[in-house]
Amino acid sequence: MGRPVLVLVLAIAAIGAFTGGLAWFLDTPKPRAGVPRAEHLYGALCAECHGADGRGSWRATIFLIRPGDLTDPAATRRQTDQYLFDVVKEGGSPIGRPGMPAFGAALKDEDIRALVAYMRGLARAR
Repeated sequence: MGRPVLVLVLAIAAIGAFTGGLAWFLDTPKPRAGVPRAEHLYGALCAECHGADGRGSWRATIFLIRPGDLTDPAATRRQTDQYLFDVVKEGGSPIGRPGMPAFGAALKDEDIRALVAYMRGLARAR
């Protein structure tokens, strides 16, 4: 193996190790065991963009996505439960917010209602 090939292989390995370590370090925390289903669903589906605390995540910032601040009581108060339910179920595209994916195919209606209640709780916990 020639020296340039060895340098290239080492550089690729170093970049891989660095990015893997960075991804591990910056990973969204997983919900602890025994939490309510809504909190588990939020951690699995919503926290990647909205952040574990509801204020937004670094991932969303990197991709220039501005997810709603779920901890802002004034903003959440303006939105009805039905509006939040529809946004989670149908996604943001029907209302001009294409960054919000639809979860209606993956979640039952009762799970979406539980998520809405959990999101309301994030605003009250502030």
